Amino acid sequence: METLLVLLGLALLAVPIGVILLWIGQANLRRRVAELEMRLAEALASRALHPQMPADAAPPAPLPVEQPAIPSPWDRAKAAVAPVAATVQADALPLPDTAPPDQNRPLVIRAETAARLMVWLRENWVYAVSALSLALAGVFFVQYGVERGLLPPPARVAAAILFGLALIGAGEWLRRRWGDAAGTATAYLPSVFSGAGLVAVFAGITAGRLMYGLYGPGLTFAGLVLTALGAIGLGWRHGPLLVAIGLIGAAVTPFLVAGGGDAAPWLYGYYLLIAATGLAVDAIRRWAWVSVLALGLGYVGTALMAQLGAGDAGWLAALLALALLAITVPQRSLIPDHEGPCVAMALWRRDGIWPGFPVRLAAGAVAATSVGLTLVGAEGTLALLAFALLAGLCLLLLLWADRAEGLADLAGVPALAFLAKLAVAEGLIWEFAAQAIALRPLETDAPWTVTILLGLATVISLGAALRAFRGGVMALPMALGAVLVAPVAALLLELLWQPSPVIGAYPWALQVIALAGLMVGFALRFAGLDAGNHRRAAWATLSALSLMALALFLITSAAALTLALAVLLIVAAALDRRFDLPEMGWFLQAGSALISYRLIADPGLDWALYAPLTPALLAYGGAALAAFVALRLLPEARILPRGVLESAGFAFAALTANVALTRALLPEDPSLHPDWTQSHWGLALNALPWLILMLTQLHRAALGGLLRPLRLGLAALAGLLAAGGFALAVGPVNPLFSTWAEDAAMLVRGPLVLDSLALAYAVPGLMLLIAAHKLALPRQLRLVFLGLGVALVTLYAGLEIRRLWQGDWLGAPGVKQGELYSYTVAMLLTGAALLWQALARRDLRLQRIAMAVIALTVAKVFLLDAAGLTGLTRVVSFAGLGLSLAGLAWLNRWAKGAMSEPRDGT
Repeated sequence: METLLVLLGLALLAVPIGVILLWIGQANLRRRVAELEMRLAEALASRALHPQMPADAAPPAPLPVEQPAIPSPWDRAKAAVAPVAATVQADALPLPDTAPPDQNRPLVIRAETAARLMVWLRENWVYAVSALSLALAGVFFVQYGVERGLLPPPARVAAAILFGLALIGAGEWLRRRWGDAAGTATAYLPSVFSGAGLVAVFAGITAGRLMYGLYGPGLTFAGLVLTALGAIGLGWRHGPLLVAIGLIGAAVTPFLVAGGGDAAPWLYGYYLLIAATGLAVDAIRRWAWVSVLALGLGYVGTALMAQLGAGDAGWLAALLALALLAITVPQRSLIPDHEGPCVAMALWRRDGIWPGFPVRLAAGAVAATSVGLTLVGAEGTLALLAFALLAGLCLLLLLWADRAEGLADLAGVPALAFLAKLAVAEGLIWEFAAQAIALRPLETDAPWTVTILLGLATVISLGAALRAFRGGVMALPMALGAVLVAPVAALLLELLWQPSPVIGAYPWALQVIALAGLMVGFALRFAGLDAGNHRRAAWATLSALSLMALALFLITSAAALTLALAVLLIVAAALDRRFDLPEMGWFLQAGSALISYRLIADPGLDWALYAPLTPALLAYGGAALAAFVALRLLPEARILPRGVLESAGFAFAALTANVALTRALLPEDPSLHPDWTQSHWGLALNALPWLILMLTQLHRAALGGLLRPLRLGLAALAGLLAAGGFALAVGPVNPLFSTWAEDAAMLVRGPLVLDSLALAYAVPGLMLLIAAHKLALPRQLRLVFLGLGVALVTLYAGLEIRRLWQGDWLGAPGVKQGELYSYTVAMLLTGAALLWQALARRDLRLQRIAMAVIALTVAKVFLLDAAGLTGLTRVVSFAGLGLSLAGLAWLNRWAKGAMSEPRDGT
């Protein structure tokens, strides 16, 4: 019974094949009949035009009258299908007898290509379904045999392989007998049969290994290689459709015949073989999309095998192998020789010249591999393996592919991926941190993780340096990579991995210093190679200086590090002056920013206020002095670096003044002495340096130039800091608001007039008034300065009058009568002085201000002063006020007349 079922299954499989063969035979028979009818009609027409009858021959019988032919169903079908056939033939996929496509377009898989594929599938979907059905028939035949146990395992595998070979043979017979061109009735059918047969052979060989274990991986791989070679041969002869069917079928086969459990590691090699097969076909026939399909199947297949338990280490190796296959196979050369331009150069030039397809294919594969190696393997030995593979790929592209101009830029992709993985390998970072000196057992060796990673980065830099030493178009980018990869890796390791607590500060600093020595060697070599242009030497010098600064940061104190960075500023400026190295400006700007960060934030002002005085002043004063010395050494042509150094010098000087003043004002024992930093004059003292810096930068910004935005930004920052200090001095810590006479910090200090009030309010007010008068400022800013200056001077005058009557404690309750009169006299004198200035300057606006002050004085007298006057004092006071106002009124009227008269010569 079971044998009968097997024969029935084979018969059912033969039914569609027989139907297709009968349909093909009938189509050919109709074609032959049509040809015979056409030849007969041509022969009859020729005899009618050239009759050769003997004289005694009887006249021929009259031909019947030709009636309109009734079209047959086949004729109507041909007429209906003709336009569609023409369209399909025009849009068909490339066939063996067509010219190879242009692979040097920007994209191989474009919208128009996808549209053509959709048209082809819409018109020929039957062929695709037929190929799928036949392929699944072979796969399901194997599964059916397993489920029923009809045949022994070797027979099942052999039957599947024989079924595939039979389909391939049928396809070849159809191709030889009737052809496979788009215009024939058997179009695409040979490819359908052959492709389905290849899938069946792949399925049979794979099932013998995965499901039955009939043979080992070596024999399995050999059989798959032979099948792949057969697919290459068939595809090379008969077109890309056959190759696509074979590749997709082979890729899907392991999932259809899977026997359960984890995926076998050797399947990585299987998918590498699939990718190599497609790439080899493209290398022979130049069907670009076949390579894209093959690589896509390789990457997806290996990723799925890793998810199914084949092992991550094998996946990492497969990713590297796929990139190497994409580089070597399309060029048919073990030594890459891709012609330029490279992708980066084409994007940079934008001249419409795109890299060849092999270059773009290699670039995509290297990018995909780099991303995969970056994201896979985040901890343990697997992460170190990923780092090693990235470094190896980068080194291969630098040295092995050095003759390939089209691949000159690809080494940067794995190099960037290496640096990115240093930031994303969180698992390895945590493992490394868990082995800190304070956490691991005694007499336990420190881990070598950071040393290995820095060594791999150094290998990449050495490879890039070797390429840079050879010169060429990519000499500058290679030099830049040589001086950046390892130093940036060291910086990332310091910031994210923090090696000092794990391996010790001095061992880590020694590794950084050794790397700095390598950069110095690069600088010397580049200086010897580049006689007239020292750009590459400058880059290496910058890297060396940066690494030295990092090493100093690891092993020196806060003050020593700041001074060392300041000295490096002078060194960079001197190198620029001596060797004409504009790139030193980058280091000067970055160094200035780093020193600013150290002076303000880390260790910052808190450290400066409580550290020993001498180191603190040396750090801050030394930074300011170094900035001005570097500014002196730097050539005049370095506009932006000079502006940065100038601004940094003034800012560092302001910080130094703040530190010195605050240290002088801080009490040695807060329980016994007041904190003068919280007094009105202490806050004003600390705000004055920033006010000076703001005014200086505004004066420099008025000169214009490229540095104007920078100076205005620094002036705005300094102005905000100064405004904050003065706002506190005017508001919360103003001695007028003192509520306790014993609060020493809220008392006024110094002699009358030249006291702490003058320092806190009169000095900044006069500075703002002078700046408004002398500096070239916008009108709105000048008015702001005038208003603030007048307000601060007025506040000073009022507080001085109150001190004259109240003493050092200005917060005493009440106002004495003499104090009120003093305010009145001061206001009258102020109004008179303003009126006099209005007359001298012939300024109508100033005259109105003076009269407003006088009016305010009158209102004060009548509303406030009069309430405390009695008897003869009231009479004398109002008489004096009246005479004064009369005189001021006369003076005002006279001033109006004088200002209305034209000046001489006008």
